[in-house]
Amino acid sequence: MTLLPDVDEPRVDYDDGPGTCAANPASRDASGLDFGSGVELALAASNQLFNTRNAPRYVAQVLQGVNAVATKLERTSQPFTGVSPAEMKRRVAAVDLERPLPDTAAALEELQHTYLRDAVYFHDAKYAAHLNCPVVIPALVGEAVLSAVNSSMDTWDQSAGATMIERRLIDWTGARLGLGNQADGVFTSGGSQSNLQALLVARNHAVARLRQEPGNEGLRLPLLLEKLRIFTSADSHFSIQKSASMLGLGFDAVVSVACAADHRMDPAALAGGLATAVSEGLVPMAVVGTAGTTDFGAVDPLADLAALAGAYGAWFHVDAAYGGGLMVSNRHRHLLDGIRLADSVTVDFHKTFFQPVSSSALLVREGAMLRHVTYYADYLNPETAALAEIPNQVDKSIQTTRRFDALKLWLTLRIMGAGAVGALLDEAIDLAARVGTVLAADNDFELAAEPQLSTLVFRYRPVLADGARLSEDAADELNPAIRAAVFASGQAVVAGTKVSGRHYLKFTLLNAEATLEDILEIVSLLRTSGETLLAGAAAGHTARTEAHA
Repeated sequence: MTLLPDVDEPRVDYDDGPGTCAANPASRDASGLDFGSGVELALAASNQLFNTRNAPRYVAQVLQGVNAVATKLERTSQPFTGVSPAEMKRRVAAVDLERPLPDTAAALEELQHTYLRDAVYFHDAKYAAHLNCPVVIPALVGEAVLSAVNSSMDTWDQSAGATMIERRLIDWTGARLGLGNQADGVFTSGGSQSNLQALLVARNHAVARLRQEPGNEGLRLPLLLEKLRIFTSADSHFSIQKSASMLGLGFDAVVSVACAADHRMDPAALAGGLATAVSEGLVPMAVVGTAGTTDFGAVDPLADLAALAGAYGAWFHVDAAYGGGLMVSNRHRHLLDGIRLADSVTVDFHKTFFQPVSSSALLVREGAMLRHVTYYADYLNPETAALAEIPNQVDKSIQTTRRFDALKLWLTLRIMGAGAVGALLDEAIDLAARVGTVLAADNDFELAAEPQLSTLVFRYRPVLADGARLSEDAADELNPAIRAAVFASGQAVVAGTKVSGRHYLKFTLLNAEATLEDILEIVSLLRTSGETLLAGAAAGHTARTEAHA
């Protein structure tokens, strides 16, 4: 197709207010509605529908958007501008949504001030906060294709080729994880939803077994949930607790299991918790291991947890939203040893596979277990379709309408290959190790634990002039202030967390092009900010003392 410049569009005069234009008064009916205006407005709007007639317009307008982003990226020298929430609220509130702009160029110009200029740019080497990755170009190509075609992944008659691509990628992922020939799964919007669906399957699986016990046959679901318990580490993702609440179990159905010094779940503590629960008449519904905790990147001893879950008849789920990318790692794949024993696994491709949000998947070792989320509707996915082996993906999903997010991963694998994706992750992991070595040797900083994947938890706690280290309480006040000051400067973005109730800073490194020098510049910025804040606090204390005197 020839790329064309933006074309002139039929315009509607909006000066008389929304939905009005000059028209023959005779066109108004008794209700006062102006049908002439409505027809003209519809004709103008139809020029924006994506179809054969408007294909050149689509190319021209999308290229304008692509060029706007590319130009902004080329001119961006730091991850953030430091704009305040109040200022952004003012700018967005000033937009009159009842008065459309004349064309795409005007809308994109406005977008510079309401979004693009002040967005947080994850591609920048000094973005080191959360599990947001820079994205690969093949996935962006996929994003453009899938949003335009707009397949909906619920039924075969809405997503023929897309259905088979998604299913092939699920098979590929299951094979990479070693889940076996019966594995199956479905793409989801993210790790929280994948975890929710996994625990929904686990809950229904447990309830089905409970209903086989004498006296339980006729009981409604809520009456069978009281004794169910989920066991997961103290460092696991908060979506486990949220899922328990949404599944009718309550937050307190989640039993927090202690971690060892390396922040991996302690199998002995899990064994004790399971035994105690059973002795109290409770039912271990699921054990949730984590392959890559959010703070420490810790991978639980998966094989040990699988053995304990099996001994108590509990479902074994592995939340590998972060660590799932290890399946394509060229140097660190061994960290996932034992994941093949899982009953279900969460993988977030939009973390360590460098995909745009959203792209996640839930895998189950026995595909038949997905029946626990199946519901047939005559108007969408009748049971007769399943009997005829028509592949409706909604039969496996807790979503109905769903994007073809699998296409992004498909094009990434077809253009780059799995090994190249793994190489990007390996670079980030190796960078974290090098930064960890530097921080461990720096007297101004304390490293909470050795890095395991690509996160580092640390704090600024310098030795003062009197030879004493800054107190714990003072460090608790100082480190959040350092983080806020650096964020407000826009020069870098780092995260924060708590360890044993104390405030720490956190790096999450996912940019393969970031260098040790880049990250050490952030460290220097943190140090300088800390020194400035401490000096200001000391000066304020002196002034208050003199005033009191």
